[in-house]
Amino acid sequence: MTAMAQTPIKRPTRPALSAAKPVAVGDSGEGSGDPRMMDRSTSMAQAQHVIRSIVASRHDRPSLVAQIACEVGAEIVEAVIPPGHDLNTVELARRYQTSRTPVREALILLEHEGLVDIPPRRRPRAHLHTLTEVSEVYRTRTVLFELMAIDTAKRATEADIETLRAILARMQRAADLGDVTAFSWLSVEFHDTDTRLSGNATAKRIHDSLLLRSLSIRRLSLSQPSRMRKSMEDHTQLVKAYENHDSNLAGAILRGNHTAALVSLENYFQRVGTLNLPYRPVDDNVPDAR
Repeated sequence: MTAMAQTPIKRPTRPALSAAKPVAVGDSGEGSGDPRMMDRSTSMAQAQHVIRSIVASRHDRPSLVAQIACEVGAEIVEAVIPPGHDLNTVELARRYQTSRTPVREALILLEHEGLVDIPPRRRPRAHLHTLTEVSEVYRTRTVLFELMAIDTAKRATEADIETLRAILARMQRAADLGDVTAFSWLSVEFHDTDTRLSGNATAKRIHDSLLLRSLSIRRLSLSQPSRMRKSMEDHTQLVKAYENHDSNLAGAILRGNHTAALVSLENYFQRVGTLNLPYRPVDDNVPDAR
C-alpha cells in the first residue's frame, strides 16, 4: 500500500507531555451521580499513560522522542492509525515541528515494543497482527501470569487485597454498563497491580513488554459474546484465591482465563479473517457500546 492510496488520518490536538497521567475509569461522570461510558479522549489518555510508563521508562531518550512514541503508539492502539498504515516520517516531523531524527528514534522504540514494523527500504507502518503471533503472545503471557499469580497469592497482604477489591468494584461497574473499553483498561490496572505484588521483577518486565503487543487485541477479545462477563467472574475468583493464599487456584484461574481469551480470538479470526480493531476516526466521540 502506498501513501497516495491511503486515507488521510484525522488526529487529535496534541496534548502537553505532562497531561499524560493515570485516569479514572469506570467511575461516575462529573457533575452527576450516574456512571458513564468511557469516551475516546479518556481512552487515548490512558493509552498514552500506559505506553509512557513502559516505553519511556525503559529507554533513555529525550522528552520529545518519548512524547512522539507515546502519542503515535496510543493512536495505533486506539486504531486512529489503522493496522498496516504507513507512518510518514516527513509528515510526523512536520506535525511535531522537528527534524526526522527524533521521529525515527520514536518509531524504533515502538518497533522494539511490537507496535510498529520497519521493513528494509520501505516506510515504517503500524503493526499488523497475525494469528500465529497473537497465539504466541497469549501462551507466553499465560505462563508469566500463572508464575506471578502463584507468588502474589503467597505474598498478598490484607491491604493488597483491598486495593484489588477496589479495582474489581470499578470493573463490575464497567461490566454492568457493557463498557468494553473501560473494562479493558481496568483489567490492565488490575494486572499491573497484582503482577507488581508478585515481587518477580524479571517476569514483570517481560509481561509489560507483551502487554503493549496485546492492548488492542485484549479489547477485541473482551468484546466477544459473554467474554467480559466471564472475565469478571474470573477476576472475582482470583481475588478470593489471593485472599486465601491459594497459589494453585490463583494460577489455574489465570491460565483458564487466558486460554479462553485466546480461543475467542481464534474463533473470531475464523469468522472475520482479521484480528484488527476497525479504523476509528478521531472525531468518532461515540463511546464503545458493544
